[in-house]
Amino acid sequence: MNFPWEHSRRYNAYANHFVKIFGSRVQKISVNAGFTCPNRDGSISTGGCTFCNNEAFNPSYCDSNKPLHQQIAEGIEFHKIRYRRASNYLVYFQPFSNTYASTDRLEFLYNQALSYPNVKGIVIGTRPDCISDKTINLLKELSKNYYVVIEIGIESCHDKSLTRINRGHTNEQSLDAIRRCTNAGIKTGVHLINGLPCETREMIFENITQLNQFDIYSIKFHQLQIIKNTQMETDFKMNPNDYSFVSLDEYVELCVDIAERIKPSIIIERIAGEVPPRFLSGPNFGLVRNDEILRRFERKLEERDTYQGKIFTSAGVK
Repeated sequence: MNFPWEHSRRYNAYANHFVKIFGSRVQKISVNAGFTCPNRDGSISTGGCTFCNNEAFNPSYCDSNKPLHQQIAEGIEFHKIRYRRASNYLVYFQPFSNTYASTDRLEFLYNQALSYPNVKGIVIGTRPDCISDKTINLLKELSKNYYVVIEIGIESCHDKSLTRINRGHTNEQSLDAIRRCTNAGIKTGVHLINGLPCETREMIFENITQLNQFDIYSIKFHQLQIIKNTQMETDFKMNPNDYSFVSLDEYVELCVDIAERIKPSIIIERIAGEVPPRFLSGPNFGLVRNDEILRRFERKLEERDTYQGKIFTSAGVK
């Protein structure tokens, strides 16, 4: 079967896309540039999102106490050992909201990362309410000479869910941020969490229906995980009936159902998140790593003889 993404895998895979662009494997180097978040510094709230514990997601070299160039250097050395095929790198501004600063500061940090040898571009994780027009203009200019992606954590398109997890922004703000970035020609990724409290399968599919209307570059999914020392851990213990966890096999089936609804032009970057087991508190997939989850996902696509976008139409989902 000939797929529009021009390789034989049954979904628009992140790794294959970058080999097509750069000719080899590309590895992300996470850095902590010392940003905070309006949901933590009092601008919106001081509690942060209920699921958030950034320590659970950061590699050891990603430390705001280290200069940016040192984090990049240590990250490259780490990945040279782990991924010997990697020769090109993207600097991933990951923890907290990495557009939440003055344009001058952002320009300094982004250019510092882009000046490092073998760094081909930057990926910037942020929130929809931290993207000013000046920031968009900066990213648009940088995109003329470098590979630049802005990744917007929206988590859900349902205001009820956003309120429940204390996101501090609305779905309208999410869609507006996506619209402004994509209209400016900036590669725009989005993050979603599958399995938020009280969300149904139909609500998860509605997330995809809403996002399909935009020229989104990539999409990243995380399964709901209860992380230690978070507000969500407390909420889960107090309201366990609001949470619905599925088995690994059921989650893979869900991901296939989701993929069928994603328009073919969107790159699927990941279908599940992974944190060190010591941070987990609650039902989870045990010691199964993301690469195994991905293998099961691809095997299920084959078994069902289906593929990304199979039931997508220009008007939405059948």
